[in-house]
Amino acid sequence: MSGTHKYPTISFRISPREREEIEAKIFASGMKKKDYFVRSCIYNRVCVVGKKETVYQIVEKLQEMQSRMEELAEQIKGEKPEVATEEIRELQTTYEDMLKAILWVLDGAKYLWQGSTNGEEKSPDSGNC
Repeated sequence: MSGTHKYPTISFRISPREREEIEAKIFASGMKKKDYFVRSCIYNRVCVVGKKETVYQIVEKLQEMQSRMEELAEQIKGEKPEVATEEIRELQTTYEDMLKAILWVLDGAKYLWQGSTNGEEKSPDSGNC
């Protein structure tokens, strides 16, 4: 039958700000939205395992951010800045969300570069894993 689904849908309302933060974490995780939500709800945390594709996406996003910030800096230095205060606030919020998400992912992977004192590798034990 068309239009019927095997399993029920779960939905909830969030503020636009909460959505932005969640979307940034989903992007940084490299997971599908559904998988992110399921793991988050069931386990109360999300384990992110880095993949080359995810890292490349994050690097591209950081390069976009850098490029946009350089453009803004040039406009601000100019005689008549074309940048509105609201645009700067919006970019600040977006970039803050992305940077928080990247730090969250790195926190979950810090066991990779922080060995234990006795030389054994620690297993992941952070807020996202």
